Amino acid sequence: MPVPTYRPTLNQQNRTVQADGHIHGVVVGCQREDDRWLLIRRSETVAAPLGVCFPGGGVDGSETQPQTVVREMQEEVCATVIPLTCVWHSVSSAIPLTLWGWHATLVSSEVTPNPEEVAEILWLTPTEIVNHPDIMPHTDAFLESLLAQL
Repeated sequence: MPVPTYRPTLNQQNRTVQADGHIHGVVVGCQREDDRWLLIRRSETVAAPLGVCFPGGGVDGSETQPQTVVREMQEEVCATVIPLTCVWHSVSSAIPLTLWGWHATLVSSEVTPNPEEVAEILWLTPTEIVNHPDIMPHTDAFLESLLAQL
């Protein structure tokens, strides 16, 4: 008898729900030569509007996390990246969301915000990140994991 395979489904917001009942996503840390990290201010039309965070997004269907890293960076900031390593993992207790944080190399430091998803590009130092008034929850934990891997 063939073993049934799980096919991800979409929830009401058209987000892929994985076999564990959670939406899976990635956040991506990219650092310039001047030690500043790429963050974004989210647009007014997406979840957590105008929050400041590392770029990223949801895993679509059965794509891998590295594939999601590459796609999301292209979609959000028109950037080509090389995923290096997964450095962080978080399971939300408030909503069905599981995130993985990836360190990636920017092929070029030229980035352009997609206005549908990103209101502003920010290049911030670690101190500026943790002290930013609009920083989203858990950004500090991901940053700490990124810095520990360097």
